[in-house]
Amino acid sequence: MHEYSLVEALLRRVEEEARQRNATAVHGLKVSLGELAGVEPELFRTAYETFREGTLCEKATLEIVRCPAIYVCPSCGKSFARGEVLRCERCARPARMDEKSDALLLESIDMEVP
Repeated sequence: MHEYSLVEALLRRVEEEARQRNATAVHGLKVSLGELAGVEPELFRTAYETFREGTLCEKATLEIVRCPAIYVCPSCGKSFARGEVLRCERCARPARMDEKSDALLLESIDMEVP
């Protein structure tokens, strides 16, 4: 269950950002979670609920935005549906996975700053 270590790292990062801005509270977090990131959203949420106690995020909500796996031609931008051959017929180039497809990104922190 690496979700627990990911949440611990997330909370450390959020607290570091909050301290740098002299924030008195964190009200919400928004995280993008790629379909191929290897992270189970419900385990991630459970880990967040467990580890946020006693931190600046204790009362902060967590919004998880799920990002589907998307493949795109690097030349013309054509996107490919699941199950399609990942080679562009027009450009004859292999498709590349979109950067959010396998990422866990901290998109935003809603914090109270004096």
